[in-house]
Amino acid sequence: MFIKITREGATGAQKAELVGGVTGLLVRVLDKSSATPFVVINEVAMEGRGVGGLPVAEYRAKLRAGHEG
Repeated sequence: MFIKITREGATGAQKAELVGGVTGLLVRVLDKSSATPFVVINEVAMEGRGVGGLPVAEYRAKLRAGHEG
């Protein structure tokens, strides 16, 4: 089983907690061995991501502008 988590700016401790939490959930819910899940935390720089047809920074700025008006 392969699980991928995309998270921006997580600390080492947060990553370790995510890995342990996801593994524990799979063990509990799917009765998997704790050795089975392979957890990957893929951190992609904000410049390499987009949402709503815009780079993330522009999308977030657009959202902020909408809340200010």
